Order: sequence, then C-alpha cells, then structure tokens
Amino acid sequence: MKLDILAFGAHPDDVELGCGATIAKEVSLGKKVGIIDLTRGELGTRGSAEIRDVEATNAAKILGVSVRKNLGFADGFFINDKNHQLEIIKMIRKYKPKVVFCNAIEDRHIDHGKGSKLVSDACFLSGLMKIETNLDGESQEKWRPKQVYHYMQWKNIEPDFVLDVSGFIDKKIASVLAYKTQFYDPNSKEPETPITSKNFIDSINYRARDLGRLVGVECAEGFTTERYVAAENLDKLI
Repeated sequence: MKLDILAFGAHPDDVELGCGATIAKEVSLGKKVGIIDLTRGELGTRGSAEIRDVEATNAAKILGVSVRKNLGFADGFFINDKNHQLEIIKMIRKYKPKVVFCNAIEDRHIDHGKGSKLVSDACFLSGLMKIETNLDGESQEKWRPKQVYHYMQWKNIEPDFVLDVSGFIDKKIASVLAYKTQFYDPNSKEPETPITSKNFIDSINYRARDLGRLVGVECAEGFTTERYVAAENLDKLI
C-alpha cells in the first residue's frame, strides 16, 4: 500500500498530540495516511504497553488512518544506530510516502529528539540504492520522501509554517482522549504526571486557537521543516 503521508511518533499518542488535526484533515481530503509508533510506551507512568496497544488502535480509527504499526523499540533506550535506521527504512520503502511527519527536533522528553533525528536520518538513507533491505522475503527499492516535517510537542517552539486545521480540533482531541489511561481523569487513583492535568488537555485547544489567531484562521497546527517552504504561487498562501 502506498501512502501519501507517514507519521512517526516515539510513543503512541505523540502523533495524535502533535499533528492529529492535520491527519484528520488530510484524510478528509482523500489522502492515505499511516502511523508508525517506535515504542509501545512501556515506561509510561500510567497504564501498560498492552493497554496502550488498544488505545492506539482506537485512536487510529478515530483519525481514519489506513495503517498503524508499532516497531517495538525500547521505550527510553532506543538509539540512532544502523539497526534502528534499517527498521525505519523498511517502513519508508514499504509505504513510499511523499511526506513524513516526525517528532519535535528538541523537546522535554528525551525520546522525542532522539526519535526525530532517527527518523530524519532514515528518510535520507532510504534514498540510497546501495543500502539493501528485504521485507517479507522481497528486496525493496530505494525511496526518499519529498518532505520531512517535525510537529510541535511540549515546548512552544517557533514553527516554520502552520496548517489551517479549523474544524478538525474536536477529532484531534477525541483521538487523544482515546488514551484513557494517559490523560486527565479526576477519578483516577494513579500518580499525576505532566500530561494528566486538565490544563494539558485544554492546551490542545488553546494552543491551536492561538496559532490560528496569528494567521487569521480559527485553528492551526505548527511544524518545522528541514528545507525552505515553497508555494506554487501567492494564491496558495493564506
């Protein structure tokens, strides 16, 4: 299956939090989108890896993505080396996306920056024909995504561009709340974490509305990019 967009996250819920509204919008426009989680989030304070598997499946259904896979890397301890790069290259060559989304380049959680660099490096290496990979017994052809974009996460970084996602924030929030063990629950007896407050859930809405305010739309999501942003013509700019 060829995908238009392949979104990577170090943990289940990274993609939903970082670019869930963008994915929902692109799916509504007929794009085929996939999600690849690097780890199962097994070090998370609340819940378990098994629960997170179910939550991730439910979130994917809400967003309407075509495929979701988990590479099973070690939460907190994966590194940017040849073995990890090759596993990501196999996914890039399998799905041949034009666009790849990945974690913020630098963020509060150490896995976010590591995952960002790992996926970005794999995107480049995937385009080298002398790197040979096999999947399901078949040799794969080289493939390099045209664009690699990094979504915003914990930190309020300065985006290189924003995407109008007006009308899709509710679906983003619903996909996030599919991770019932991870976020605000006034009845939970589990330990509090930086993402379990009501303010954190509220921030999904107010951060999107603030980015939208700055560009004259209702809601927006921000991204950083590894190359100049180009427009076909001035009519394509908001």
